[in-house]
Amino acid sequence: MKTAPAPLEEAPKMYETENDLTLQRRSAITGLLNLRLASAVDLQLQMKQAHWNVKGPSFIALHELFDKVDEAVEEYVDMIAERIVQLGGIAEGTVRVAAARTRLPEYPLAIAEGMQHVEAVARAVSTFGQEARTTISEAAALGDADTADLFTEVSRGTDKWLWFVEAHSQAGK
Repeated sequence: MKTAPAPLEEAPKMYETENDLTLQRRSAITGLLNLRLASAVDLQLQMKQAHWNVKGPSFIALHELFDKVDEAVEEYVDMIAERIVQLGGIAEGTVRVAAARTRLPEYPLAIAEGMQHVEAVARAVSTFGQEARTTISEAAALGDADTADLFTEVSRGTDKWLWFVEAHSQAGK
């Protein structure tokens, strides 16, 4: 019999820092960033799922593309986690936390054909891109231009990878 997972622990209080953002703002921003970190961790693992399981005539091209997207997302994960810590927060990036908090759609496990993976990857990357754009305005509203700038970079990169993925399905449309 499978037992229910333990509830997520409350993160420790914020660490003291000389950062000039107020404790209240830093706390709100790190909460937002931890939500995005969960989705970024999920996206990275979804890219590996696609990379490992793609089949068909475009195998090598898609296998390599999905691996490159994974590498880019790994950088986003690190950038987001490091921003959390810079603000005095705790980066909450375990798989269990990511699974509980991600806002990405569940990746279909039973697919194999390249175009099925292209569609699933495009959906995941697009959803993450929407989150990144939302975070830009949310961080700006909290008075954190640096976090807004970080997510501008993430958004630009995400849009580039979405273009690379969607290019595989757009020729016939």
